[in-house]
Amino acid sequence: MIYVLGSLNTDLVFDVPYMPRGGETLAANSFGVFYGGKGANQAAALAKLSSAVKMIGAVGRDGFGEAMIKNLTAYGADCSNVVKRGEDSGLAGILVENGENRIILSAGANGRLTNADADAGLAGAKAGDILLTQLEVPAAVVAHALKTAKARGLITVLNPAPAKPLDAGIYRYVDIITPNESETLILTGTDPADAESIEAAINKFYSFGVRAAVITLGSRGSAVGAGTFSTDGGGAGSDAVDGQGAEVFSTDGKCAGSGVTLIPARRVKAVDTTAAGDTYVGALCNRLERGFNIVDACRFATIASSLTVQKRGAAESIPNINEVESIYKGQP
Repeated sequence: MIYVLGSLNTDLVFDVPYMPRGGETLAANSFGVFYGGKGANQAAALAKLSSAVKMIGAVGRDGFGEAMIKNLTAYGADCSNVVKRGEDSGLAGILVENGENRIILSAGANGRLTNADADAGLAGAKAGDILLTQLEVPAAVVAHALKTAKARGLITVLNPAPAKPLDAGIYRYVDIITPNESETLILTGTDPADAESIEAAINKFYSFGVRAAVITLGSRGSAVGAGTFSTDGGGAGSDAVDGQGAEVFSTDGKCAGSGVTLIPARRVKAVDTTAAGDTYVGALCNRLERGFNIVDACRFATIASSLTVQKRGAAESIPNINEVESIYKGQP
């Protein structure tokens, strides 16, 4: 079972010819209402990839909340631990220009999730299960959930988005951290611009206490530091071996593990990058649950996210398991 503790938002998406300046009124090319939030997107990705997933989160007592639960349940996620808290659900205003997005969030009920909600959601969790969480709900609740999950032997994954400074103690409860470039800069003080700085950032994450780090690099792909993390069975290959044309960076011995592997992005026509990162993280956890090593899991996640950016919307744009595996199995 994979537990996702995180946000549920309704996305109000405007496709615009350019980003408006201050005081400017701009006519959108199109408008759409989609159901997302980083937590819900990641849960939807897992459900569409055939993982058993339980969502832990909060919505308001409004039409948006009802629709979000209905939508996520339709994908196959268990929403029995999504509570109704307050009158307003989370909302996101999203401007999309040439496939790139800018997002403004109103947390609503997401900001009223509690430690007790996390405990109730994780009540049935057991060793070997996975907890995936992000930072669109209160950081104190995220830290509590990670600590609780580690105590029960779960694999813990933190997607530190949106980026914000974290209490140093939270890292000891994180097996895998999955920041993007800007989040890496905020958390480590290092801009992952090249091989040397990528490795330096990953070593910094190791020094914080995480077991593995995956930095998503947009059109450059992703960088995987396996660290001390491993899974048993499932995927072929080793975390130390590239084998598919990825560039492998050696480490300086400061961290355990086999170095840093750069996995290239797939070259596709991006229409909307909304939920691409969430798809990547969900797909990564999907493969880890099946025992794949972290490098092969990230290769699979790369394919999944590349399919997402070719469609508009949030959860609606996430591919299903057959779409991803048909490409993954066809790779050299």
